[in-house]
Amino acid sequence: MEVFSNNKIHPIQYLLIGISLCIFYLLLLSLSEHINFGLAYLISSLSVVILIGTYVRSALEKRVIPVITAGMLSILYGFLYILLQNQDYALLIGSVGLFIIVAVIMYTTRKVNWYQIDLNHTIE
Repeated sequence: MEVFSNNKIHPIQYLLIGISLCIFYLLLLSLSEHINFGLAYLISSLSVVILIGTYVRSALEKRVIPVITAGMLSILYGFLYILLQNQDYALLIGSVGLFIIVAVIMYTTRKVNWYQIDLNHTIE
């Protein structure tokens, strides 16, 4: 998203988003001890998607980036839920899902000049 929005994101911001992604599992574990797993998963994933979406909204100036970020996280958590529910086909579903993710990333970034990005990046 940083490449497409032309905004620099500080490493601390990446760290905070990474920590919030890790907290998803802590929320899921603690909630699933007291309520149904499906409901705990829904609450945990929605909480993290909303948290990261609003944080990205405040960090980046473009309004479409947080919507894309929240959408991608929602798809990811939906995919992971399906993967967890289908134990017999988990390897197949996971492999196909990862293939699709890599294909989408490759297609989306096919015209990005990675050398140009490195040349313009200055450390402040």
